[in-house]
Amino acid sequence: MYPILTVAAALESLWPERAPHPDDPLLLRYAGTADGPEAMLVPRAGIEFTPIAAGQIRIYNPIKLARNALRMARGSRQADVLMRRWRPDAVFVTGGYVCGPVVWAAARHHVPVLIYLPDVTPGLGVRRLARHATAVAVSFPEVAMHFQDEDIRILDTGYPVRPELQRRSMTKTQARLAFHLSPHLPTLLVFGGSRGARAINQALAAALPHLLDTMQVIHISGELDFPDAQRRAAGLSPEQRERYRLFAYLHEEMIAALHAADLVVARAGASTLGEFPALGLPAILVPLPISGGHQRHNARYLADRGAAVIVENDAMPEQLLPTIQDLMHDPERLDAMSRASAALARPHAAENIAAALIDLAANPTH
Repeated sequence: MYPILTVAAALESLWPERAPHPDDPLLLRYAGTADGPEAMLVPRAGIEFTPIAAGQIRIYNPIKLARNALRMARGSRQADVLMRRWRPDAVFVTGGYVCGPVVWAAARHHVPVLIYLPDVTPGLGVRRLARHATAVAVSFPEVAMHFQDEDIRILDTGYPVRPELQRRSMTKTQARLAFHLSPHLPTLLVFGGSRGARAINQALAAALPHLLDTMQVIHISGELDFPDAQRRAAGLSPEQRERYRLFAYLHEEMIAALHAADLVVARAGASTLGEFPALGLPAILVPLPISGGHQRHNARYLADRGAAVIVENDAMPEQLLPTIQDLMHDPERLDAMSRASAALARPHAAENIAAALIDLAANPTH
C-alpha cells in the first residue's frame, strides 16, 4: 500500500511538467480489498478508493478455496466494470490478491500495466501476471535475472520510500523525544509486520528484562498479542517500564519509530528492502518460514551486503538476546552495518516509477 501511495504523490508532483497533454488533470483511483487497511488509509490520502473482492487461491482447505474462488470471480467482474467505467490510461500494481482481477481486466481492455516487484524474487502469482504486463519494475538490478527468459520489459527503479523516511527528515533525538524516551540511550525497535509476529513477541518477552538494563525498546506487538504483551509489561520494574514503549500498531508514528532506532528486529517483508536502507538502519531479520521463501531471499540480500544479520525463526529463543546484545555493544559494527544499508538506498525510486507510468500512459505500446 505505501509504495503505491508514495508513487501517487510522485505522480502528482511530476504531472504538471510531464503530462502528455498539459490541460488534462491527473485522476487517481486505488483498487483494494474492502477489509484491508487500504480501505481506511487511501481515502485519508485524498485518493478515490474502489473495493475489489479477492482471496488466496493457493490453499489446501477446500472450503476456503471454494469461498476464495467465488471472491476472485466477483472481483474479476468488479474490476471489469471499473475498467469500462473509468477507462484508465495505465494501471500500476504491486502485488496482493486483488492484483489478479485488476490485471486480468486491464489486459482484456488493452490498458497498459506496470507491475512493481518489491521482493528480491518473484512469486508464482507475479510471474503469471507479468505475462499481461507492459513492463515490470524491480527494486534491484539483480532481480531482472528472474525474467531473462521471458519477453518482458524490465525497469530498474528501486523501492519507492515515503519522503518522511529520508535520513535527514527527523533526528534521532526528535524521534526519541516523540516517544518520551531518552535521547541518549541506545534504542531497539521490534516489530513483526502489520499484524505482528507471535514468535518474535514471545522471544522478546523472555529477553526484555535483560535488554532494558542497557537500552530502551519500542515494541509493536500487533493487535492479537497486545493484551499478553501488556500483562508482561506490568511485571517489569518501574525503571524498566520507563525504557519500554509498547504499541499494538503504529500508523504515522511508525516514521518516528524507525528514525529513533539504532537497531531493528523484524520480519523480512519487502518493505525492509526499501525503508531500512533509506534510513541506513542495521537489522536483525527473522524471515517468515513460509510465503514461498520470499522473506528468506529478502533477508539474505541484505545480510550478504553487510546490512543485516539473520536469526532463524526456530532459533530465536536461544539466539535473539545474545545477537541483540552483541550488536548493541559493538558500535563500530553497527556503524558499518548502517553504512552498508545506506549504500543500498534508491532515493529517487518513486519518481522513477511515476515517470515510467506517465510514459506508459502517453505511449502504451512503447
